[in-house]
Parts: sequence; structure tokens; C-alpha cells
Amino acid sequence: MKLQEMREKTVDELKSAIVDFKKQLFDLRIQLSTRKLENTALIEKTKRYIAQAKTVIKEKEKEVNNA
Repeated sequence: MKLQEMREKTVDELKSAIVDFKKQLFDLRIQLSTRKLENTALIEKTKRYIAQAKTVIKEKEKEVNNA
């Protein structure tokens, strides 16, 4: 998911996306521990998506508070 796509979503949609990303991260870590994960870069990419979604949520909350 691109950053621009995240900015177009609502806060509730972003929060549900974070939950999905965390589930995906958990699954990736399980695959890593059982040596079934071939592309380890997916872990870092998923962590980055979580951080970006949290940042967009903070930006949206800040806009609402300042308006």
C-alpha cells in the first residue's frame, strides 16, 4: 500500500489495516522461525507499513485538533 493510498483512507480504515499488518507480521515471523520464509524483506516492509499507517493517523488527528 502506498503512502498516498493511506492518506485517502479514514482513521478507522487505517486502524483495521494496522491490525491486518500486525497479523501478517506475526505470520511472517512464524515462517521465519520455521525456516519457511524465503523473502525476509517482507518483515521490514510490513513493519514500515505499520509505522506509516500510524503516522498518517497522527497527522489526521492533529488536523482535527487544530481545525
